[in-house]
This record gives sequence, structure tokens and C-alpha cells, in this order.
Amino acid sequence: MKRVVFFMLVAVVAFSACQTKTKNAEEKIVKTEPVAKIWTVEQAKAWGDEHGWLRGCNFNPSTAINQLETWQAESFDPETIDRELGWAEEIGMNCMRVYLHHVAWEVDKEGFKKRMSQYLEIADSHGIKTIFVFFDDCWNATYQAGKQPDPKPGVHNSGWVRDPGDLIFEDPELVTTLEAYVKDVLTTFNNDNRIAIWDLYNEPGNSGYGNRSMPLLQNVFNWAWEIRPSQPVSVGVWNASLTDLNKFQLENSDIITYHNYEGPEQHQAAIDTLKTRDLPMVCTEYMARRNNSYFQNIMPILHKENIGAINWGLVAGKSNTKYAWDEPIPDGSEPALWFHEIFHPDGTPYSHEEVDAIKSLTGVE
Repeated sequence: MKRVVFFMLVAVVAFSACQTKTKNAEEKIVKTEPVAKIWTVEQAKAWGDEHGWLRGCNFNPSTAINQLETWQAESFDPETIDRELGWAEEIGMNCMRVYLHHVAWEVDKEGFKKRMSQYLEIADSHGIKTIFVFFDDCWNATYQAGKQPDPKPGVHNSGWVRDPGDLIFEDPELVTTLEAYVKDVLTTFNNDNRIAIWDLYNEPGNSGYGNRSMPLLQNVFNWAWEIRPSQPVSVGVWNASLTDLNKFQLENSDIITYHNYEGPEQHQAAIDTLKTRDLPMVCTEYMARRNNSYFQNIMPILHKENIGAINWGLVAGKSNTKYAWDEPIPDGSEPALWFHEIFHPDGTPYSHEEVDAIKSLTGVE
């Protein structure tokens, strides 16, 4: 996903709640007082000891262009999910990060949760835990239920959609729906040991939103605290310039999560500053070959530091994330260097050398 890469921890500054009141919707999504607080350091470390070294991918099946196509009844594809998670299992992956979307829940609440359960059953059969993601500020601002668009040839994530996107600033009542969604899903799965982490909000402030994302960020933590699931809740830091958001995310997450798509020196610098908080850490996005972020030079660092290693992409497909963020190839021809992904759609590795490096770290023969 296109971003300013997070490579060093932001300076600690005094937190100030976002007070934007230019639109009715933004006035409505105000922070409420939390019912519960975050985990203690002891709780976080106990979780880390229990789960060990998490490693895996950001996953959507190759047959889905976005979160809605992944989860809607008409396009949910358990056969592809099972096949592709089998390939992940074969190289020693044990955790996938998977995006949800409130619209898929809104149009079919019980069916949506049943499909989540079915996904978890499939993943568990392959020894894979799951990180579910609720909200997301990346890529297309608008969306609708039903048939999703076809991929644009050679364009990275051409059909990926934000959640809730611009609608949060336009519809004052949407926050009520979002609260119900988060609480329903968390209540349903709050003791499910197949879920490793609840990632409440992907890259808040992206797409130029900045601090306009603060009220929803505050609210989703408060909603999660009301339910207080047995799993940790976290929001990853990703952009050093978003100082208010970063401070809130780091101070209110049960464990530390972050994104980094740069080379070894920059990535190590991020680790060195973040680990001063003395909490378990998971890198929930890395590996962009063009940026000198490879399995061979980043995954060993994460293994040595006992930091969860969740790269972007498993199987090349409709998301088109084998193409770089800002380098479209309009005729859809093969990029000279894949940006993300490990496997071709038939299960053939993009690079046998990379797969061998992964297997050497995960202990697979």
C-alpha cells in the first residue's frame, strides 16, 4: 500500500484530541470514555510467550480484488483459501493478516460471521492463526455491496477500498453502524484462540486524512475496550509525520505493531526505537522488493529480534500487488521485478531462493 514509510519513532508530543467540526459527521464521531483499559506489560508478555514467533502474510485469496469480494456470500471462495493457505503452511507460515469490511457485515450479518468462522476453520486446519483488520484508510474512497470491479491491468490494488472512507465525513449516522459492527464481531469471537490479534485500524491518516481519522481511531479503541476481547488490540504505526495519531496508537495498543517497507538499516532503526517500550512487537507489513525490503535481508532481523514478520502478499491475483504502488504497467505485462507476493496462482514460487530462505527460518525441511 502506498505510504510514507515508517522508519523511526515519532517524538513524544502532548496529545490533543481532534476537534474538527466542519461537518456534522465529524462532530458526531467524538471520543467516549473507555470502559476498560489496555493490557499490562505482564499480560502482553504472557501473550508473546504463548504465541512465539509469528510469521506470515497479508492475505486475501487470489480470486478477490478487495475485502468485499473476499467476504460477500456470492464470491467467498473457501476452496481457493484452503489451497493457498496450504502453500503458506508448506513454507512454515503460521499467521495471516486478513481485512474485513463493515459493508459485508451490514448486508448479511449472520452470514458474514459464519464465513469468518469458516475461514478460521480452514486457517486452523493449516496451523495458521489470524490477525483481523477492521478499518482502513488506504486506496479507493468509495465502495458498494455487490459485484466488485474488474482489476485494472497492471495497477497495484486497483479495486481495494477504504473502510469507512469518505462516508464517515458525510453520514452522521454511520458511526452508529460502525460501533455495532465492531462490537458484534468482537463479541462473537472475543475468546477464539484461533485469532492472534485484532488490528483495529490500518494506517489511520492515510489518503490525506491526517488527524481527521483521530475520532474514529479513538472510538474503535473504546468500542474494543467495552468488549475487552481476550486477544490483544493494536493499531500499527506507519508514518513518522502523523505525530498525534502515532502517540495515541502507541500508548493505547496492547502490543506494538508497525509497518516498514525499507531496507535493513532503516528497518533496524525503527525496531531499535520501538522496542524501548518493552512490549511484544509484530511487523504487520513489510517486503517490497524494489525498496530493498526482501525476505532474505529483513526476515532474519525480525527472527533474531523475535518480532512477528507479516509480509504483504501471498499469491499473485486480482489485487495486482505484484505491481509497484506507483509504477503501473497498463498493458498488464509481467513486471521485471515483482513488488509483493510469494507464489504464482498455480503455487509455483516467484523465487525458489526466497522460499528456501523463508523455510530456513521457519524450520521447514
